[in-house]
Amino acid sequence: MQGEELDLSAIVKDVQMRKSISIRKFWDVLFSFVALSFLILGLAILLLLIFQLFVDGRGLLFSWSFYTSFPAPNAAEAGILSAFVGSLFVICVTVLFAIPIGVAAGVYLEEYAKSSSSPAVRILTDFIEINITNLAGVPSIVYGLLGLEIFKETFKLGNSVLTAGMTLGILVLPVIVVTTREALKSVPSTLKEGSIAIGASKWQTIWDLILPASIGSILTGVIVSVSRAIGETAPLITVGALTFIAFLPPLPFSDRFAPDPQTGELVRAGQYGLFDWLFSGYTVMPIQMFDWVGRPNPEFRVNAAAAGVVLVLLTLVLNSAAIFLRIYFRRRIKW
Repeated sequence: MQGEELDLSAIVKDVQMRKSISIRKFWDVLFSFVALSFLILGLAILLLLIFQLFVDGRGLLFSWSFYTSFPAPNAAEAGILSAFVGSLFVICVTVLFAIPIGVAAGVYLEEYAKSSSSPAVRILTDFIEINITNLAGVPSIVYGLLGLEIFKETFKLGNSVLTAGMTLGILVLPVIVVTTREALKSVPSTLKEGSIAIGASKWQTIWDLILPASIGSILTGVIVSVSRAIGETAPLITVGALTFIAFLPPLPFSDRFAPDPQTGELVRAGQYGLFDWLFSGYTVMPIQMFDWVGRPNPEFRVNAAAAGVVLVLLTLVLNSAAIFLRIYFRRRIKW
């Protein structure tokens, strides 16, 4: 009789366990279905918006003159040449300004400040870490005001490519610092300890082992942050980006022309210097789109849509490059 009760109790427990497992599987399947549905919905909305941009701007996307023309009062003649070149120049300054500072700050905070024995340094490090994390979520217009006060008013750099690039550099700097620190954390501590054990200095360990091992993740963070900067409008409007520009920043060592005092004709007046383009006026793709959308003539919306497709494609290329580099460097690393 007692054996039958034990068998019955075991059967009941087995049934309850199977029922519990079935309920868990049901909820797992339901959650997966809901998550997949929201993922598909988000992708569908994004693809629909991109498709709508393509449909609206298809008349200009395959026109070569759209890419080689300056903005014009007539929508059919207006192009993105100055905006596209201006975006490249500004992003070039952003990268050159933000990467050295961001990577160096990340290396110091992760490899040097954490191992400091000074309480004051540790407190300062904690304060910096908290603020860097918070700065990554600050609205971009705040960085525009910061760039306006520091670069334009204090350093008198004017409405220049240099001002715009350094302002966007401040914008992406927190992201690069955080990304660098996370990349350095992913390197096994045994690799660092082994390098120190065989007599390498801390700097040799960082330069020859840690940075090469984490370069893929660092580059990924840099490219993703730059792709964000390409689409920024508010900071650049704040620091004085032009909305209508019919010239390009001068290339280094290109010919410079000026009107002749007697005839008024343009004559060669020397060459531009290596860094003259840094102090030139500029515009960028998002601001050019903003200007076209605000025009009363509805034909300019076609130009804005075509420029939007170009900007989306440029962002996708950068993000694809980030994915490729991450995979490439991960395959090369063998712990």
